[in-house]
Amino acid sequence: MSKAQILKPAPAFEGDALVGGDFEHIKLSDYKGKYVVLFFYPLDFTFVCPTEILAFNDAAKTFSEHNAVIIGASTDSKFTHLAWVNTPRKAGGLGGALNIPLLSDLKQTISRDYGAFLEEDGHATRATYIINKEGVLVHMSLNSPPVGRSVEEVLRLLQAFQGFDANGEVCPAGWRPGGLTMKADPKASLEYFEKVNKQ
Repeated sequence: MSKAQILKPAPAFEGDALVGGDFEHIKLSDYKGKYVVLFFYPLDFTFVCPTEILAFNDAAKTFSEHNAVIIGASTDSKFTHLAWVNTPRKAGGLGGALNIPLLSDLKQTISRDYGAFLEEDGHATRATYIINKEGVLVHMSLNSPPVGRSVEEVLRLLQAFQGFDANGEVCPAGWRPGGLTMKADPKASLEYFEKVNKQ
């Protein structure tokens, strides 16, 4: 049963991960004071998964500049992660050491705690979680395996939550950095509505 609830402390986790080319034991508490983007994917050596992982990997520096770390996770072993990383990209692999850790959830406890485990299929689905620097879960989204995610959208959401944490103003649909925000108040919000609406 899922323990993950929005605006509640994110379920604690720890486990072995492939970090660069080495195995390390990591836990959520290691990242206290940072925002954490935790994403589950179905399986190593599959098809959509490497495109997502490499997209998150390529964006790792940008997320780091926003005080955020990215952690990928699946129910594969750490050894399978290593074998996949060492497989060339043209053969469907990850083509060398990554900038993000790949967490092994071999016992399926983490994916179950986060409500990402597909019981009938025996692996996680595509699930994305944003945990704020206080350890509170502020975003989660899940979709079926055939469709990959947009890393740009995850970054946008991260920036929006960070903006709210900084100034307390809420973000309208499609908000991007530099865009107008609004005060969550019936009267004060009119300043925003008057700027964006003609009637």
